[in-house]
Amino acid sequence: MSLSSDSSLQTPGNWSIDRLPGLNAEDCQKLKDRNIYTTYDLLDRAGRRDLAQSLAAEMQIAPHYVKKWVALADLARVPSVGCQYCGLLLHCGILSTAQLSQTPIHKLYPQLLRLHVSTLRRKDLCPPRGEVLEWIRSAQLVTKRL
Repeated sequence: MSLSSDSSLQTPGNWSIDRLPGLNAEDCQKLKDRNIYTTYDLLDRAGRRDLAQSLAAEMQIAPHYVKKWVALADLARVPSVGCQYCGLLLHCGILSTAQLSQTPIHKLYPQLLRLHVSTLRRKDLCPPRGEVLEWIRSAQLVTKRL
């Protein structure tokens, strides 16, 4: 790992690329072979549509995979979301930090609850409403800094 990647891991909301949900070991290695070690590295290298297309072509994979990883990395920037909940938000149709920051709690929380009930058959595993509200507030702060 490069020195710059090491120090960038100290930044809140920046995670090792292998912590993102949905990336297998082979894809993580392909990213690392291209000096993409962290979620911020991924956002820098593929955060724009043309860059995502280029990285997908370089890796010889379908562009939708790179776009999905970028969406997860973007959502993981929100410290209260991180890698733990970015996949959950993506499954609820939240594709970016900007979208999360603008989604009202009265729309997002029922979606999360429905997802938990339909997939896990348990609503008690859904994050509490207050925690989801914190995700939205944190996303608002992150988008202001961008």
